[in-house]
Amino acid sequence: HVQLVESGGGSVQAGGSLRLSCVASGFAIDSAYVRWNRQASGKGMEYLGGIIPDGSPIYADSVKGRITISRDNAANTIYLQLSSLKEDDTAMYYCAKGLLSGQGTQVTVS
Repeated sequence: HVQLVESGGGSVQAGGSLRLSCVASGFAIDSAYVRWNRQASGKGMEYLGGIIPDGSPIYADSVKGRITISRDNAANTIYLQLSSLKEDDTAMYYCAKGLLSGQGTQVTVS
């Protein structure tokens, strides 16, 4: 049973940083491309980046320089770090593998 569970969201002050976690089950994260997306209220899904099986991260231009995606194979967990937060970063953040997404974790920047 493939599942993704995000955590780590909450309220953050502008200028601060966040670290989100995505615990995967049912597959090994080093065997798949796992990505992070976000969706702000009233807007479409935005791709942020991901990490490919060899461990190399890929970042969207919109957040490059502020984002770090990493993983812990032993914990089967993928991480998203985002710094210099702005109110525009307020959104529901999801990790995804193929068509499967987790339930998301809400981040509110004020």
